Amino acid sequence: MRKAIVKGIEYYVPENYEVNSTEDSITGKIGILQRPTAGVDEFASDLAIVAANKLFDSNSNLNKSEIDMLIYCTQSPDYILPTTACIIQNALDLPRNCAAFDVNLGCSGYVYGLSIAKAFIESGIANNILLITSDTYSKYINKKDRSVKVLFGDGASATHVSWVDSNYELIGPFIFGTDGSGKENLIIKAGGLREPISNESGIEEVDAYGNLRSRNNLYMNGTAIFNFALKEIPNAIENLLKLSGSTLEAYDRFVFHQANKYMNESLRRILKIPEEKFSQNIALFGNTVSSSIPIALCEDIRNYKILGNNKLMLVGFGVGYSWAACNLIFKQ
Repeated sequence: MRKAIVKGIEYYVPENYEVNSTEDSITGKIGILQRPTAGVDEFASDLAIVAANKLFDSNSNLNKSEIDMLIYCTQSPDYILPTTACIIQNALDLPRNCAAFDVNLGCSGYVYGLSIAKAFIESGIANNILLITSDTYSKYINKKDRSVKVLFGDGASATHVSWVDSNYELIGPFIFGTDGSGKENLIIKAGGLREPISNESGIEEVDAYGNLRSRNNLYMNGTAIFNFALKEIPNAIENLLKLSGSTLEAYDRFVFHQANKYMNESLRRILKIPEEKFSQNIALFGNTVSSSIPIALCEDIRNYKILGNNKLMLVGFGVGYSWAACNLIFKQ
């Protein structure tokens, strides 16, 4: 049977890094030592193009002419319109008969992207899909807002999803969840049609903790996000196990969205996942939003923490609120 398969993953982060102070108590709690940040003239699509070219360069068997669909997951688009995926298609010189579209999702975006790619592949509509994630949250952050400045890094990933003849699933099944009532807890209030950027939206205010931001900047209620994750993610994983007819012990590796060390460690302990099976690379990259899972996958593969035929659990969660989880069989 025709089954979707991940045939390659690469990532790219900017060369510039901002370092979190080791003397700051927050650094120890979130576990982030440094964060890659895009330059003034470096945007999410630029990172995406570099990541995609790295994927093509690393795989001599993959030609750009074979790509018949580009899925671009970002919350840092170049423009309101046109679709940034169209811009990337042209920059990469992909075929003109290649479908290209954006997906506006954050930390759950990579898992959602895999589900979309799987549907197009297994239905026979597409044969070779380029799934790209890229975000530059640093451009939304007020430099004097430590509540988010020390958390988020910029980065991009590129994944080749194709097909093989197989009797079992290599990607999936999937579990999804949404709770839009949490929208106010991770939001940029100005910049869309509901509240355009204006002189008023740019007025900066100081919160109770001394953080400075305007309505043009990213705002996060960290406590609310933490409580949401601890409530919903264990339930989602329990539902994935039921759907899969599996147990936690059957998995070789757990790759969660790299939110921060404290949150991920709390989830790991609640779920009783062995530390040696749990991916943690937050220290060197920060929270790279939709790219955190594929970056972690790449790092684990390169460090031989993920081997051929390993069964992986991928879990994304965050802005929306939105969450998603799936199984992935890694083929070397």
